[in-house]
Amino acid sequence: MAVTVLIPTPLRSYVGGRDALELEGANVCELLEQLAGEHTGLKRHLFAHDGRLRSFVNVYVNDRDIRQLAQRDTPVKPGDTVSIIPSIAGGTAVDVGAQHVAPLLPKLSHEEILRYSRHLILPDVGVEGQKKLKAARVLLVGAGGLGSPAALYLAAAGVGTLGIVDFDVVDKTNLQRQVLHGTSTVGMPKLESAKLRIHDLNPNVRVETFETRLTAENALDIIRDFDIVADGTDNFPTRYLVNDACVLLGKPNVYGSIFRFEGQASVFYAKQGPCYRCLYSEPPPPGLVPSCAEGGVLGVLPGIIGSIQAMETIKLILGVGEPLIGRLVLFDALKLQFRELKLAKDPECPVCGTHPTITELIDYEAFCGIGAEPSYDGAEITAQDLKAEWDRTPDLLVIDVREPHEHEIAHIDGAVLIPLAELPTRLGELDGHREIVTHCHHGARSLKALEILKAAGFSKVRSLRGGIDAWAVNVDPKLPRY
Repeated sequence: MAVTVLIPTPLRSYVGGRDALELEGANVCELLEQLAGEHTGLKRHLFAHDGRLRSFVNVYVNDRDIRQLAQRDTPVKPGDTVSIIPSIAGGTAVDVGAQHVAPLLPKLSHEEILRYSRHLILPDVGVEGQKKLKAARVLLVGAGGLGSPAALYLAAAGVGTLGIVDFDVVDKTNLQRQVLHGTSTVGMPKLESAKLRIHDLNPNVRVETFETRLTAENALDIIRDFDIVADGTDNFPTRYLVNDACVLLGKPNVYGSIFRFEGQASVFYAKQGPCYRCLYSEPPPPGLVPSCAEGGVLGVLPGIIGSIQAMETIKLILGVGEPLIGRLVLFDALKLQFRELKLAKDPECPVCGTHPTITELIDYEAFCGIGAEPSYDGAEITAQDLKAEWDRTPDLLVIDVREPHEHEIAHIDGAVLIPLAELPTRLGELDGHREIVTHCHHGARSLKALEILKAAGFSKVRSLRGGIDAWAVNVDPKLPRY
């Protein structure tokens, strides 16, 4: 009987789409080396150049983090389950609002008593609990996929003040999952759309909006006045920024993340348990983990994870149940399966450990390597220029590095489909003497393809700036956009 190694969604393309592999080995190190040896595309995702396990990849044997066991030497036996968890992101009450001073809790109007009647008859909520919800101030970072269900359910539950940080506008592609917005609000700032919807749902809720990007310069000032933060961000710099700000201010951070058919949720609260950095001390290199815009996401998934965030927030406010402090919930929508992993506080954590080295907010884009990516000056071509050059030089080779299912949605006639994950093993199919232009959806993956081609000795290579989306806008308007 072998050891089952569970493969997370972002890495499945490197193992033929499988979600689990049966491997044999005496310890975690042997399993991972065997895995990387048989599936070479995984190696750079699992190991750094010096052979160390990547800091943004956690490995669990059954439900235990190998960092709390024998690390890579952790023994395994037949029947064990090894989980690879890459970064994607007691019932003690939190001091929320004025709840610790009972006389200061706000009163409920007759209308509110009727509105929240199903709460009031719950013994664990009751009138006192509903007053705690009314006194609470919760900050939502993002009004998108995760922020939408969280905002709706927190507002419906009667959380007195919702703060929302966002600077985007509603786009039609948002509507598949961002249920806070609608067709009538396409083109409207998300904050304005969110405020209209929340006011319609519950006019008793005060909405405070912050139309700005959360940065190291403004995060402490914004977060300071709230009791709990619900993190619905979609990028690593903001995720680490939210974590560090919450640790420095002593605030709970209700975490959620999503990718394709999988989600994660936890509560990071350094006063009582680990923080996000205890789980992932460092971010992955820029571009290694695809965004939802590149990788896709099932529209229902953020509804499930965002609802969990709302539920955990309400539990913290009421001081009931067992919050997800020190626990990470993993959700697989395809299997409809929840799994739970235990998290431990890292005494070496740079922000919440015994001797923290981060005592103020830092440059998070620099920390996450944003701006430090390889430079491709002069290696891009616009859609209009590519069309003109292709007409003059039919021998020009255009390579589509998207996935086959994306190619079915829309494709440029004449382009050759070679998915990015397959490119390193299919270089022999390419003529090094031809001019080559790579393209993807918006341009990020084609730049990675450019790096692979240049490293292999191809010199006449460029990337289509803006990808097939720019082609649809500027060259072929009949092409569907997605």
